[in-house]
Amino acid sequence: MDETDRKLISALRHDARASLSDLAQGLGVSRTTVRGRIERLRRSDEILGFSVVLKGDAARDPVRGLMMLGIEGRGTERILRQLNGLTAVRATHSTNGRWDLIVEIGTETLEDLDVTLAQIRKFDGVAQSETSLLLNTRKAVS
Repeated sequence: MDETDRKLISALRHDARASLSDLAQGLGVSRTTVRGRIERLRRSDEILGFSVVLKGDAARDPVRGLMMLGIEGRGTERILRQLNGLTAVRATHSTNGRWDLIVEIGTETLEDLDVTLAQIRKFDGVAQSETSLLLNTRKAVS
């Protein structure tokens, strides 16, 4: 991947629906070059796909956060089942390092988020947690 590919990917991240002509003009290359590079990046799995972010998706969860969990013992599978049963949980991720799980949470209000966090902290086996609010999302990945 060269500098032109990186600039092309940056432009597509900004607006994946930009025309080939607009992309070519912004990069200072031909439309054929842009089309060929996009096709090559897709074939090599550098670009896996394109996504659409709907207004309704963003409005659905005005309060969003990431909760990192440290699990004691072998309770991870049980805790995952409990987490996935909560309506405010959007996704769960296993990870390495200090935290065992990262939980994506979305609620209507801060009060609802607080209730969800308190509920999760009470799960048997949750040894420690840390939560960060998501203030702004600039890029969506599918």
